[in-house]
Amino acid sequence: MSIKTMKAVQQHEFGGPDVLRYEDAPVPELQPGEVLVRVHAIGLNPPDWYLRDGYRMLPAEWQPKVSFPVILGTDISGVVEAVADDVKNFTTGDEVYAMVRFPSGLAGGSRAYAEYVSVPATEVARKPKAIDHAHAAATPMSLLTAWQFMVEQGHNVQNPLQPHKHEPVPLEGKTVLVNGAAGGVGHFALQLAKWKGARVIAVGDGRHEAFLRDLGADEFIDYTKTAAEDVARDVDLVIDAVGGPTTGRFLRTLKRGGALFPIFPLGFSGAEEAEKLGVTVSTTQVRSSGEQLGQLANLLDTGAIRVAIDSTFALANAQKAHERAAQGHIRGKIVLLVIGQE
Repeated sequence: MSIKTMKAVQQHEFGGPDVLRYEDAPVPELQPGEVLVRVHAIGLNPPDWYLRDGYRMLPAEWQPKVSFPVILGTDISGVVEAVADDVKNFTTGDEVYAMVRFPSGLAGGSRAYAEYVSVPATEVARKPKAIDHAHAAATPMSLLTAWQFMVEQGHNVQNPLQPHKHEPVPLEGKTVLVNGAAGGVGHFALQLAKWKGARVIAVGDGRHEAFLRDLGADEFIDYTKTAAEDVARDVDLVIDAVGGPTTGRFLRTLKRGGALFPIFPLGFSGAEEAEKLGVTVSTTQVRSSGEQLGQLANLLDTGAIRVAIDSTFALANAQKAHERAAQGHIRGKIVLLVIGQE
């Protein structure tokens, strides 16, 4: 292609939303095995702000080495602009979506907040036809996370945080509690559990009750009024989409033989209690997969899984999008628009 520069959101130091700069950047050079995508929309995810501020929540020895300038972002939907000579399953003009190089790009190698992004062809899938680019971009990381935790891990890469392989558990006829049910991963986890035949208890802010019941929640717990761990009992699986040090409080809600899957496991300290209670605690690391996104496109096309968008911002207003994320209480996903942003 003749275009050599593009607009992108870059940062030259770690910090808050104010470090994000909308400026010129070089268009990625296409490498073997890749497709170049003209980006129409970008979905925001927590790793975006983790990288933006230098992964400060991680121990120093776990913090990846980052070279500036950094372009954040992993989730995109757009149109194939060019394909490498060895790529046979995509062609110019294909509408596609992807989670770009994750977790391999978590130190800045994904580079999705841009007008163009190069993506390994194995990580790309054709965009669901029934939804627009904004909704497609809102999908990859969050839905892949829910899918790989709950349905099919799809890879054999060992999670360094636990000695055993993560194994999804049967869901049909089971009771599943989803904490943080209105958020990105949570609203997909709720729907996947229902699709698999589970009874679902959704935990969220009372403002989201109607939204979550519309997605299929059988029971709702407003955490601003009631602690879920004080009222929920005999649960088969807890998907804690919030996670962190407080995830152990859900152990008491589970029946013996049940499972707790914290999406963000750092800080969990209840391993001994879990063993006494006969509860499995397991986590995994979401990984890019064009094959799985291809499967999920069918669920999105049939409406079995719906995508909720909290808010949209022009790519040039990425700072404001990150400020919205910092406010919390997000319903679904935040999306940056590149094409049609005016």
